[in-house]
Order: sequence, then structure tokens, then C-alpha cells
Amino acid sequence: MSPRTVVVTGLGATTPLGGDIASTWQATLEGRSGARTLTEDWVTELELPVTFAAPLAMPTSEVLPRHEAKRLDPSGQYALVASREAWADAGAPDVEGERLGAVIASGIGGVWTLLSAYDVLKERGPRRVLPLTVPMLMPNGAAAAVGLDLGARAGVHTPVSACASGAEALAYAVGMIRDGRADVVVAGGTEAAIHPLPIAGFAAMQALSTRNDDPAAASRPYDAGRDGFVLGEGAAVVVLESAEHARARGARVYAELVSAGTTSDAHHIAAPEPDGRGAARAVRSALETGEIDPADVVHVNAHATSTPAGDVAEARSLRASLGAALDGVAVSATKSMTGHLLGAAGALESVYTVLALHHRTAPPTINVDELDPEIDLDVVRGEPRALRAGVALNNSFGFGGHNVALAFRSV
Repeated sequence: MSPRTVVVTGLGATTPLGGDIASTWQATLEGRSGARTLTEDWVTELELPVTFAAPLAMPTSEVLPRHEAKRLDPSGQYALVASREAWADAGAPDVEGERLGAVIASGIGGVWTLLSAYDVLKERGPRRVLPLTVPMLMPNGAAAAVGLDLGARAGVHTPVSACASGAEALAYAVGMIRDGRADVVVAGGTEAAIHPLPIAGFAAMQALSTRNDDPAAASRPYDAGRDGFVLGEGAAVVVLESAEHARARGARVYAELVSAGTTSDAHHIAAPEPDGRGAARAVRSALETGEIDPADVVHVNAHATSTPAGDVAEARSLRASLGAALDGVAVSATKSMTGHLLGAAGALESVYTVLALHHRTAPPTINVDELDPEIDLDVVRGEPRALRAGVALNNSFGFGGHNVALAFRSV
């Protein structure tokens, strides 16, 4: 490994399946769903057409002290929980603040704070709006909170590229290390958008599944009967280091983050390019930049949201980019269990990709009762599957035509 090789030394998450990495990974291997019927009063009061989602398994109130939580939007709370776990998991690296960065993405930002503050303004007047309203609602609020918590002074950044945001955060972090700006970067994504307005908006687009009678079976990537995604929430964070820095301190290394490919479709604000050409270019870019032979790819954690058009486009993109090498590659769609964490999805699925390589185990995809005949992929269904050492890809795509592919290598 060269001095600018980038490795993963810490993992942290709070998700619909668990309040940390261990519980989330175990629930994933068991094929559990985090989706459930929402019990909040606003679901019935507003007559929402979709009455379920995949909320956090462990409320942040059980982790963060009250005085800290009340100064952060839920998205900031989630990011702080995940980053602290990742930092501890990495052994709390001894690094100067000027050599430490933070890149925490969000697709939507502090939507709870924004809309709640507007209600206060209308009902109680401007004097009752909290002084911390703007820092709490701004999309970079979570990144700022993490940067302040860790003393990161090499740069604190917030990519906002819809559902590709979390993956783009890792790509940006790799650039920081390779450019010499930082030795260690805490990178990931967070989202707290299980709120009536996003639910109503996504439902109006017909993007959400409407299986209100069976939430656990609603997220069904690649299944012939899929009808939309399940909205999820949470955060996931990784600690990235230069191999040189990690080696000098004797750090445990989970995997190498070899390369990233980023492209855009210029096709439609929400719909994917039908043949997945932009997505295929992102995968090819990751392979070429990392000098990776497609034959070395053993696993893909797919974006696979469970939308009719998106899943087919991604399957076509993988065939176009990997060709015959795709045959036998184990493809997992973990959104079948977690739901879609929007701006945190790419970060959480990067964690899954790293864990798959580390444990040599591809997680299962649940709810695939009848594989869509247009999906030409070897989908891991029902049970986890053993993996050999090699390269694994994580795909993330977002509204606006954003495409990010990350390539990880086992160590």
C-alpha cells in the first residue's frame, strides 16, 4: 500500500435495525425488516396515504444527554451518535486537528427543525423562535456538530446530492486524504425525514410503497411486485485514514477504499436514465481509477430502492459496466430491510459493503418472492452467502441524476 492508500479503520451507525453496528449487522444477517406502522397522531390527523416507515430502532434520547440533544436537529443527533461509535471503534486516533477532517452528508437536512420553527412563528410569533434554529436546520449542521465534537480543522464539508449524498461524502473524504489535506477523515451521512411533509411529497410522486397492510414486506427490491421504496432514517459513519497513518499507530483495518466514480445523467430531475448509462459510467470510472479488473469484483451492495424503474436501470448499468464478469457476483439489496435512508443510504450501504468484505459474507435481500425477469443479477436471497476475498462495489444514485460508485477491497 502506498502512503496515500485509504483504509477504513472505524465504523458507526444508528439505523432502523439497531442502535449500533453490532446490532444492525446481526439483524441484517437474520433478514429482519425495520419497517413498521407509524403510531404518531399526525399520520391519521393528516390522512397520509402511506402510514408506515422504517424509524430508528433506538431513540437518540437513550444515547445522548438531553442538554446536547436539544441543541441539534434529529439529523444532527443521529450523526453524532454514529460518529462517536466510529471514532471509538477506530481506537480514537491520536491526530492533530489540522490533519483531521469531517464530511457528513445529508439529502434534506434539518426538516424537523425548519417546519417546527415555522409552526412556532405562525402560532406564537417571532420572539418564540429559538436562537439555534438556523444552525439546527442548515444541511451542514450535522457535519458542524461532528467537526466540533472531534476538533476537526482540516475541513468540514457537507455534500448534498439527494440519495447519493452519503456515498459522495466518502468519495470527497478520499480526495482530502489523497490531496494531502488530512490524514484522517470521519465521513458518512445522516437523515431524519420521517415527517409528514416528506412522506406526503414522496407519496405524491408515487415513489413510496403503499403496502400499508404489510410494512415488513413493502421494501422488495428486484421483486416483480415492487411498488416503491420505504422511507427510513438514521446515520452511518466511517473513519478513513491514509494507510501510512493507520500503520504507524497499529490500527485495525477493515478494508481499503480503493476508488470512487461520480457521474451525472442530465436526463430527468427524478427518474433514472432507463438504460443506466450514467450509472454504468460511474462504475467503470471507479474500476478504471482504481485499476480494478472486473473479474476481481465479488460483491455489489446495490442502490436497489424497490422502485419499478430504478431497479431495472441499475441492473442494466451493472451488466453494461461489468459485462460477463457480473455472472456469479453476489448482489445484495439491504434497503429491503432498512428502508431508504436518503442522504444516509450510501454511507450505511458502504458500511455494509465493508462488513461484507471483512466477514466474507454477503447479506441477504428479503421479500424477493418472484425475481423480476428484467433483472439479470445473481441476487443474494433469503440467506447470507459466503464471499471470497476481492473487490466489492457500493452504488448510490440520487434525484437530479447523481451517480456514485465506490470500490472497496478486502485486506
